[in-house]
Amino acid sequence: MSAKWEKIEKNIGILEVEVEADEVSKALDRAFKKVVKTVTVPGFRKGKVPRKIFESRFGVESLYNDALDIILPTAYTQAVVEAEIQPVDRPEVDVVQFEAGKPLLFKAKVTVKPEVELGEYKNLEIEEKDFAVTDEDLQEEMQRIRASHAEIVPVEDGVVASGDTVIIDFKGFVDGEEFEGGEAENYQLEIGSGTFIPGFEDQLIGMKKDEEKEIGVTFPEEYHVKHLAGQPAKFQVKLHDIKRKNLPELDDEFAKDISDFETLAELEADTRKRLEEQAEHGKKHYIEDSVVELAVKHASVEIPNAMIEAEIDQEVVQFENRLKSQGIPLEMYLEFTGATKESLRSEFKDSAENRVRTSLVLEAIAKAESLEASDEEIQKQLEEIAKSANMEVERVRMILQSNDPSLSAIRQDIVMRKTIDFLVENRKVG
Repeated sequence: MSAKWEKIEKNIGILEVEVEADEVSKALDRAFKKVVKTVTVPGFRKGKVPRKIFESRFGVESLYNDALDIILPTAYTQAVVEAEIQPVDRPEVDVVQFEAGKPLLFKAKVTVKPEVELGEYKNLEIEEKDFAVTDEDLQEEMQRIRASHAEIVPVEDGVVASGDTVIIDFKGFVDGEEFEGGEAENYQLEIGSGTFIPGFEDQLIGMKKDEEKEIGVTFPEEYHVKHLAGQPAKFQVKLHDIKRKNLPELDDEFAKDISDFETLAELEADTRKRLEEQAEHGKKHYIEDSVVELAVKHASVEIPNAMIEAEIDQEVVQFENRLKSQGIPLEMYLEFTGATKESLRSEFKDSAENRVRTSLVLEAIAKAESLEASDEEIQKQLEEIAKSANMEVERVRMILQSNDPSLSAIRQDIVMRKTIDFLVENRKVG
């Protein structure tokens, strides 16, 4: 077999392939063995018709489609390897010649992985950002811990205040008509949580138990239900109960009750340490994200639409799986939000394109810097997977290699990690 590759556009080319006549003959033999099982010829049992009689009756051409189905996938795959190209979409195949006793000639119009024109990716200067943990940060976290251990008590006398949890009935109207999803009974709502439409929770402040009130709001312009976006609405609300947090004192007793520490000072010291560890992680991710973003910004690449669409496909599947984990079918979500599968894909397009672009640029940097995954690094990664899965390393390797003989996904992950580390280590400091 021989293959010739010629680029006709930036990411598109023609792959011309010639397959030897002997391979064509073998494909026709296999096609005959398949087809003859379904053919009925008087005087012969099904599947026992001689080849010559079959061809005289039906013609050798009747085997061509099946033979092509047999030979084309393998020939195309081998041609791709020989031409050293990386297709990113299904090819458009045009069979130029296919006859018994002659070579198979076909052309494939192929969209390939684009070439990246790298810009500056070393000595990148990023904006400095302070990740130091302040006393105010510590006190804010202590108040959060305090609030998380608050006792919720009913308020019999008094009015709703910010931070209270209320139990309400409500019914919503737009232009005097009720709308789907705008009604609930005994709904629990924390005032100040921002759960409802802007302005709704604020207007509950000051209400008393068993009071009824009409509340006017306007749906945000970007509201997820399109026919409600930007529309004024009225809600009839009845307040059943008010519950308020009774905050514990921040003292040594509090520290003893919620932790293994004897004093509040020890709890605060441990909390500060935890915040500092979180800040270090935040700083690390900020630096990594910033240098990658700059490297991608400085690079130039024309991404085939097929790569973006494939990435969107993955995003949609992941989104659907997240919904399923919450017990929400995708169709129900689309009906509730007024979205469509097309609009959902449109929402994912920018993030999908950015991920593809980032991956291509990092891959190009790795190639330029000869960054590769060593056998030792792959082994270490397998050991980490095995440990987290509580399995033997070789069992993990066997499972992964059954789907990916070269462990390319793990290799790629390691190389991407090394590339990001390279960008961080070679950034401009000071």
